[in-house]
Amino acid sequence: MAGIAFNSAQGATVWAVFQGLLLEALPFLLIGVSIATLGRAWDPRGRWLQRLPNHPLLGPLSGAALGFALPACECGNVPVARRLLAVGAPLGSALGFLFAAPVLNPIVLLATWAAFPDRPWLLLLRPFGSLLIALVLAALLQLLPEAALLSQDLLAERRLNQPLASASLLERRGGQLGAAAPPPMALAPPPPWAELLDHGLREFLELGALLLMGSAIAALLQTLIPRDVFLSLGQAPTLSVLSLMLLALVVSVCSSVDAFLALGFADQVTPGALLAFLLLGPVIDLKSLSLFGRLFQPRAILLVVAAVSLTVLLIGQWLNLVLL
Repeated sequence: MAGIAFNSAQGATVWAVFQGLLLEALPFLLIGVSIATLGRAWDPRGRWLQRLPNHPLLGPLSGAALGFALPACECGNVPVARRLLAVGAPLGSALGFLFAAPVLNPIVLLATWAAFPDRPWLLLLRPFGSLLIALVLAALLQLLPEAALLSQDLLAERRLNQPLASASLLERRGGQLGAAAPPPMALAPPPPWAELLDHGLREFLELGALLLMGSAIAALLQTLIPRDVFLSLGQAPTLSVLSLMLLALVVSVCSSVDAFLALGFADQVTPGALLAFLLLGPVIDLKSLSLFGRLFQPRAILLVVAAVSLTVLLIGQWLNLVLL
């Protein structure tokens, strides 16, 4: 009986955590899908997005700057980044937005300031660290051919919206020699609202299903692995950073509220571990990794995980050497 009660209590905890994660993330996913849908109505062919800088440095920086205008957490950024990639925006700009905007937006910056007004170094290093991570990831991912980087559906949509000089008809899905070229971008009429709403609803349901899976896995792991396991290593210079990185991956809390969660254990961990928690979560957690399948090939997702983990570990280690 005790075993059954224990399992029942665990099941109730998993359900409660799952509900919390889902209710926290769904509004931002809806915001992201709405932004992408409105962008589709305003600029059907993405001619303005295609004018973003195609430069190794300015590209990711311009994408990161969009986070100030399009505030959403990492869940809401995925549909917007997918829209950027689908319409043929420069790869670096889209990647800069995807990886930096979850921190570089007014909501997250104000939340970080409200949670840690007595830690000015954190208010400075969190946005700069996020920008550095975005630059590193954008540089690495752009070394891959687009066919090895982007999912097949997204790649086909991106090539359809690129000029023929960038992607020939033979490379386009369903393209045939002699087929008529798409109408000039400047003359493309906006799609009917019924089509826009249908497209937005389908995207929301597809991403929502992935979000459900990621939230369920995160809730299960949070219940089976107590948070104290990670915090018990909080004062070891290296292990503290690694443990808080794992904690950020498991708890999968949105970047708009993660600072207030971190406030509860900030005094128990090293400065580098605290910063690592606030840097890693907005880029990769179990929810966002499930959504990345709509953007990237599996090999590219593994590269993102490895690169961001190493970068965050180095940043956390550096901060511990400076402040401890």
